[in-house]
Amino acid sequence: MHVPQVWIDFGYLLAAVCFILGLRFLSSPKTARQGNLVAAAGMLVALAATAVQVTNFTFVIIGVVIGVVVGVAGARFVKMTAMPQMVALFNGVGGGAAALIATSDYLQSAGGQGPGVLIPVVFSAVVGSISFAGSMIAFLKLQEWMTGRPVTYPGQQVVNGLIALAILAIAVYLMVTGSIPPAYIAMVVLALVLGVAFVLPIGGADMPVVISLLNAFTGLAAAATGFVLGNTVLIVAGALVGASGTLLTLLMSRAMGRSIGNVLFSAFGSAPAAGAAAAAGADGGTVRSGTADDVAALLAYARTVVIVPGYGLAVAQAQHAVRELADLLEKRGVEVKYAIHPVAGRMPGHMNVLLAEANVPYEQLKEMDEINPELERTDVALVVGANDTTNPAAKDTPSSPIYGMPIIEVDKAGNVVVLKRSMAAGFAGVDNPLYFNPKTTMLFGDAKKSLSDLVNAVKNV
Repeated sequence: MHVPQVWIDFGYLLAAVCFILGLRFLSSPKTARQGNLVAAAGMLVALAATAVQVTNFTFVIIGVVIGVVVGVAGARFVKMTAMPQMVALFNGVGGGAAALIATSDYLQSAGGQGPGVLIPVVFSAVVGSISFAGSMIAFLKLQEWMTGRPVTYPGQQVVNGLIALAILAIAVYLMVTGSIPPAYIAMVVLALVLGVAFVLPIGGADMPVVISLLNAFTGLAAAATGFVLGNTVLIVAGALVGASGTLLTLLMSRAMGRSIGNVLFSAFGSAPAAGAAAAAGADGGTVRSGTADDVAALLAYARTVVIVPGYGLAVAQAQHAVRELADLLEKRGVEVKYAIHPVAGRMPGHMNVLLAEANVPYEQLKEMDEINPELERTDVALVVGANDTTNPAAKDTPSSPIYGMPIIEVDKAGNVVVLKRSMAAGFAGVDNPLYFNPKTTMLFGDAKKSLSDLVNAVKNV
């Protein structure tokens, strides 16, 4: 089927506009679903504009069918608790696809292209391979198929630096010679090794930042692949993903009070669990636990309650239960807000996604900088599994590995209630002295069950 080039170009332009608008809408929880639909429509247009240029539809149909099956299965059957690792997995697939396309182009021509083609080919292959391998390690860590703690060894950064230099040397060699496929394969293998080595020493609360950075890598690799294929819409889409991922990475690292270099090279989360909280306990602090009835009375007669969600909320699938509790408190005249930390959970926006699923009103979601000044006037701060992002050691314990990271300052509230399974440390491997604070009440147990018990107890107050 012959389609005039002007219509193909128009389709690519329409797809690019949809991507830009979709990204704009995704910047707010209120319009995120609309943005997702607009971007998906743009991808459908781009796919159609590309498909009409293909003479053999067999592989196109096979690819579309596989993609639809995997996409629908991921959307329908993957639990919200597994969303971060699914994002890492899909991101890695994107990087791997970019590297495979670049590799296919290079090997078919035996590297006989000029620098104008070789530069984007090599860039796409290297960055795409790093993104693929790094995302697979991130997936394994988040899925807990390997330890989530940093994996380090002496001289690790030196080894990583030598691998990077070897990749750069081979890339330059390929530019000069232009036709050495074995060297190209060696470069790709080294890039895969670097991707693994790059993510292994990263753990703890740094994982959302790393996922965002790897997402930026995938976008850049896709943009370079667009130059290889001469595909305008791929260049635009890749550039948008690369730019937005980079900005998000910078914003998240700034929200943690740390530089990108510190995030990537400090092996954050490797500190032993016997940290600040253990010291607090040794100084005479005690943990005060309560019952659902005790906490229900505290909440029911409060004027203001701030709920601080964390990964524990996701693990327990308790977003609907927390919404039910909030609705019940609001009927009693209690003002309820949600405090959202930029790196709460295991991926950017994790808590926003969970609460949106429970139809929590967007105006109740407050960012860290907005809610912290209000906590001094808050009667009760209800912390649901948010360990690292509420840890006062980040403010007042210079020896803590999380020192300097901005937190939700729940310790300023009149009362603090923490829902946790146990006194175990959070994902960063650092204990929380908040739990020894005299105004903190611990409600131990599964978050969903504890919240359901609170709902029933508030009804009886």
